Amino acid sequence: MSEIIIKHLPVIPVTQGPKHHFFGYFDKYPWNLSGRYLLSLETDFAGRQPEVGEKAGILLIDLENGCASTRIAETDAWCWQQGCMLQWLSDYPEDRIIYNDREGDHFVSRILDLKSGQTRTLCRPIYCLSPDGKWALSINFSRLDRERPGYGYPGGHDPGQNVYAPADDGIWLVDLQRNESRLVVSVDQITRSYFRDGQYGMQDTPGWFNHLLFSPDSRRFAFFHRWRTWKNGHKWHLTHMFTANIDGSDIYPLNLEDMSSHYTWIANDKIINFSNRFATGWQYHLFTDRTQDIEVIAKDVFPGDGHCSFSSDNKRMLTDCYPSAESPFRRLFLYDLTQHQAYEIGCFYSSVDIPAPTRCDLHPNWSRDNRSVCIDSFHCGTRQVYLIDVTPITGG
Repeated sequence: MSEIIIKHLPVIPVTQGPKHHFFGYFDKYPWNLSGRYLLSLETDFAGRQPEVGEKAGILLIDLENGCASTRIAETDAWCWQQGCMLQWLSDYPEDRIIYNDREGDHFVSRILDLKSGQTRTLCRPIYCLSPDGKWALSINFSRLDRERPGYGYPGGHDPGQNVYAPADDGIWLVDLQRNESRLVVSVDQITRSYFRDGQYGMQDTPGWFNHLLFSPDSRRFAFFHRWRTWKNGHKWHLTHMFTANIDGSDIYPLNLEDMSSHYTWIANDKIINFSNRFATGWQYHLFTDRTQDIEVIAKDVFPGDGHCSFSSDNKRMLTDCYPSAESPFRRLFLYDLTQHQAYEIGCFYSSVDIPAPTRCDLHPNWSRDNRSVCIDSFHCGTRQVYLIDVTPITGG
């Protein structure tokens, strides 16, 4: 492993206990366009899965007014790893947010206008938004909750619960303006087209989709197809990674070599993904979409899998790592791609006794001006949101 320079930076809390606070995943901006306001979820408990009817509050935090917070909504569709997909709807106007919620036995999404207080309900829950603000992708969050606890939501009805590879369920494209959706990729379609046989094959086991993300130009999206398997008597899953046009056409198998994990688009045709490749092992790989062009980024620099995101100029990468019994800390890294130099900018205690679905990953996010980093952490005894100024390393 290459040398990592230790340069821990001050960590500033923007939320506080006794209640717990977190934003969620690493692929969305918690900041609004001006950088004044930050979004957060608020819960009364931690360390266990939410039950049906246990709501999370949605907070607007004013960073220019002493981090004063206002509860602007609440949701009955949330999880510890990805929250309720809470995010700013688009860059303009910047006074609307979108988040998932539950109505009866099905899930929806809400668009809240912060100025008027009016809420618009969409026909499906959203997984991700297109950068142009026109589209969303949606999946079955009940199926995800069953197969990957910590990522889906309880309380929804899944008509395909007993179907291993449903033909009428999968990835849905949502027209945000018209409030219409249509199925563009089904679980059955991908299972049949890229079927795996053998000891860890797809036969007689459920499959599902997860980790969807639009390309920067909103023309394509990436997604995971995962299927349940068992290894040494324990539940496990394997992953195939794909890209496709937003209408589901021109599906391309980006990585079929057992496992892909966290990723991000860094250009319209390029994705960095921590994945397993038979030739290079577990590394951050730079894939060029619809080609066999694959490079290794920061070879053997980091201790393992992490949540990778990039500054807007793609010169620096944020990532983190998981704790272990030998080192019960989540370490936060900044990697300069031009200098090929990694820095450890934070190290946060994290008990390994917390059940996996309820763990508190750092999920580092860049601010829009690349000057700050937002993380979730449990190192002070409650789950809270923190900011870190990275300009002492980046220079602003």
